[in-house]
Formats: sequence, C-alpha cells, structure tokens
Amino acid sequence: MAGLRFYTNFIRMKIDITREILFQTARSGGKGGQNVNKVETMVEGRWQVSGSQLITDEQKQRIAEKLSNKVTDDGYLLVKSQTERSQLGNKLEVIKKMNQLVSVALTKQKKRRATKPTAASKEKRMESKKRNTFTKEQRKRINRNDYL
Repeated sequence: MAGLRFYTNFIRMKIDITREILFQTARSGGKGGQNVNKVETMVEGRWQVSGSQLITDEQKQRIAEKLSNKVTDDGYLLVKSQTERSQLGNKLEVIKKMNQLVSVALTKQKKRRATKPTAASKEKRMESKKRNTFTKEQRKRINRNDYL
C-alpha cells in the first residue's frame, strides 16, 4: 500500500490533444530560397476547446480564461508555426506549442501564505533605520549658538 501511495503522488495530468487538432497549411515567408514560393510550409493548428472530448467542462472554462488571447471567437485555440523549413517540422512545432499551452493553462497556482517577519529581520530593519537617521543628522547645518 505504501508503494502505491508513493506512485500516486507523482501522477501528473498530461493531456495530449494531438488527435483533435485540425491542421491547415499555407505558404510561408523566411528562409528556404526558391522553395518558399512553391511549398506550403507554414502550419496553422486549430483545436476546438468547447468541443473537446479529452477534457472536463471545468478544464475547458479554465483554458478559455487563461488562453483568451489565443482562442478565437469560434472557440478554437489557434497556433501557427513557420520557423522550420519543412511542413512536418512546423506541424510538430505546432503540436508541441499547443500541448505546452494547454498543460500550463491547466496547472493550478498555489495560494500564497502570508508570513510574519522574523524577530531577526525586524531587528535588522530597525538597525538600518537608526543608521540612516544618524547619517542624516550628520548632514544638518551646524548652529553656532548650540556650542556657546
């Protein structure tokens, strides 16, 4: 039983949306020489978040919130790639980017726990304040009447 508990602590929810991505190609700019004008190497990947069978409604809502700037009005997550010289390379790049975006959007951020400053840090702060006060006192003009 202890071994089972050990493994359950390390199970991560990794969703592979590759089979639900719709791909579209177009001619791309950039390097490639004469090939640029002939071959459609740019790949655009679209994944319909609301129509996905792989994730729950709560996860769909979370993705829609976190990736709102990348989700179109129709509800498609849109990612393009034209960095590689081949269509296959760009397709793999789109898949990698989409999976990464989805996994980052689904990770829950830990709540921040407020902590109080330690006694040592309070003491250190007070010391620096005293030092600053002393330094600024030394900068004041000297009044003659104080020494007579």
